[in-house]
Amino acid sequence: MKGSWKTREEMEATERATLAPFAQKSPESRGRKFPEQSHAYRTEFQRDRARIIHSRAFRRLEYKTQVFLNGTGDHLRTRLTHSIEVASISRTIARALSLNEDLAEAIALAHDLGHTPFGHSGEEILAECMRDHGGFEHNRQSLRVVELLENAYPDFLGLNLTFEVREGLQKHEREDGFPTLEAQVADLADEITYYSHDLDDAVDFEILTAAQLDENEVWQKSRQRVLAHYPDAREPELHKLIIRNIIDVQVQDVVMTSAASIAQASPQNPDDVRKQPAKLIRYSEDLRKANAALRKFLYANVYYHPRVAEVNQRACEMLKKVFESYVADPGQLGDLATRRLEQEGLHRTVCDYVAGMTDRYLMEEYARIVRSPV
Repeated sequence: MKGSWKTREEMEATERATLAPFAQKSPESRGRKFPEQSHAYRTEFQRDRARIIHSRAFRRLEYKTQVFLNGTGDHLRTRLTHSIEVASISRTIARALSLNEDLAEAIALAHDLGHTPFGHSGEEILAECMRDHGGFEHNRQSLRVVELLENAYPDFLGLNLTFEVREGLQKHEREDGFPTLEAQVADLADEITYYSHDLDDAVDFEILTAAQLDENEVWQKSRQRVLAHYPDAREPELHKLIIRNIIDVQVQDVVMTSAASIAQASPQNPDDVRKQPAKLIRYSEDLRKANAALRKFLYANVYYHPRVAEVNQRACEMLKKVFESYVADPGQLGDLATRRLEQEGLHRTVCDYVAGMTDRYLMEEYARIVRSPV
């Protein structure tokens, strides 16, 4: 007699019964590059999520910078907390639109696995180092991590994730239209997260003044809404309420706008979604314009602020020094990386190794190299 547990087949039946026709159901996945037997109690996308969470690359995100150098503040976000927050917002939007939450969450959790140490500044300097050797871009690197660089399984390289999760990581290199709606949700959830939480961290880090913030439309409108409900709110609680409101407004706008665009396009399955002339998960036009202004505001007032830029510049000088040292003497690389030299080439192997490093490990390597130069 069967107990109270749910089998994979029952979970798959629930997906078919409850998800929208255009949602990606796990039993209808295009599968894995290397066929594997299905799990008794997990769907394919639940299995992907677990593989991502248990990967070494995911754990290293704890010690990788988001915007403010890792370790400079106890409450500042890292790549790990950012990825978890993207996953949370992805699930909320996916659930509201009757999409597959597990798929959206898996893509969200994996989207930054290929990010460098030292945030976007680290990515820029690594791209410069690789300019004549195939370039570097963190989305492509995330795909390399899950397809090649993780080595937890004896039968194949990488994590052998489903086609749909890997498709969702290919933000800029697609040939067959757009990815699933779940992938589009994760992409927009990433934007919502860094818009709001980079603002939050910047206020905590005290590099934005009240006057600067009030110049931005997104912040100003949310501040007005918060004070209408909480007229006595003061710092530090006030800006936390504003950040929450910004996220709520963004999510509600995406859900309502996307629901309307989906209804108008009327896709009957995920392949119909791929054939659309434009993405169906989107902001309203008003919010899209406001977010474009917010993005410019963040670059002008946060990402290039002297307290951020000067620290990042020193960190990037360390990254470049470590990269050049490894190219000059690849014997410094670990055994696994050294074994890839012949197939991947010197610069790509060094790039993979440096991109996977945490901020802390790179700084330790820099100190070692400076003490004992090649």
